[in-house]
Amino acid sequence: MRYHHIHGFDGSIGGRHFHFDPPREQSAGLPPDIVDDVFHRLAWHLSALGMGLPFREDLVEILKQNITEDEARVALLLPNRVVPFTVVSADEVATGADMPPAEVERLLESLAAKDMLFTHETADGKRGYALHQAGYGFPQTFLWSGAETEHAAKMAGMVAKYSGRQVTYEMYGTTETKPYRYVPPSEAVAEEVETVYPYHTMEHVIAKARRFAVAHCTCRMAARLLGKGCDHPVEVCMKFNELADYVIESGLGREITREEAFEVIRVSEDAGLVHFVDNCKGEPVHNCNCCGDACWNVGNIRRRKIPRDLIMATYFLRDTNQDACNGCDICTDICPVAAVSLEDGLPVVDAEWCIGCGVCVHACPTGAARLFLRHDKDPNIPEDFQALHRQILEERGLS
Repeated sequence: MRYHHIHGFDGSIGGRHFHFDPPREQSAGLPPDIVDDVFHRLAWHLSALGMGLPFREDLVEILKQNITEDEARVALLLPNRVVPFTVVSADEVATGADMPPAEVERLLESLAAKDMLFTHETADGKRGYALHQAGYGFPQTFLWSGAETEHAAKMAGMVAKYSGRQVTYEMYGTTETKPYRYVPPSEAVAEEVETVYPYHTMEHVIAKARRFAVAHCTCRMAARLLGKGCDHPVEVCMKFNELADYVIESGLGREITREEAFEVIRVSEDAGLVHFVDNCKGEPVHNCNCCGDACWNVGNIRRRKIPRDLIMATYFLRDTNQDACNGCDICTDICPVAAVSLEDGLPVVDAEWCIGCGVCVHACPTGAARLFLRHDKDPNIPEDFQALHRQILEERGLS
């Protein structure tokens, strides 16, 4: 049953009932009583990003805690209905401003220094700026550095208050195309599958990237700051290419080599973490390695607070060679989303909740656990990051 629908959803998925209200349409506009407030206007502007931030008073309060009114006015001049990381120069922004170009540039630099804007070189070599989009900078820049400051803790609390189930649905649930996908360990992917669909392994992703950075996991940092931390590795959130450029140059993470990137994957797999990357064949920019304790996605699936397919695409499911299984029960303990149970001494997988992450395959001592491609889902995905997010923009009616 589909729940990714602009009119909301009310029904059962995986034996659980879910209700999501429809998101507010952009055409509705801001209520007249707040249209003159620059922070409310900016929050509304951010809701029309490709990966939009749903409009809420909690978002307005986060903005007020981080930027000034003048900075908000300049941020309003940055384009929103665009693919993440689409940068424009200060000169381009200044053409629509009612202040001198030098002041526009000063305010843009102030926002960038606060990690409230993405920065990268434009096509013609100028310094460029872009709004952070959901999952691609917001709320990550508050936490990527791993700094355990009073401000980081405050932001962790405010973001947790903002990011409830309904907001998560509005961010991710209204499009058929999902921005991310789970990637199993390569040992869990059958050779014939890897030959045809090599992009379904982390080795392929890393081999094709040009630059690498590692940052702290946003979810586990937030949990730690809120007194709910777990024991899983924290500095395992990797960025590639232009996002790596930004994270390194802004000091939010550190540069690593290709070999070190492979080591991050090995450490993550040994810790029972779930890989995910952007849902495209080429040029993904983001990989995180998630746990069932703190993760905003995997953890909420484990607790059955959101449907499995709300946020990320699942291309694989778990199967078991019952003849090879010794009933050791390891997979029932290690499954990040609690989708495996033991019946009559053998594992049974709940296909409605299995995310096909392959954590159980990596841990299985007898090789009984295995993955197969879902028969009901096309394993061919958007060609690259640009194509992926153009598709999401189109599905959201923002292209």
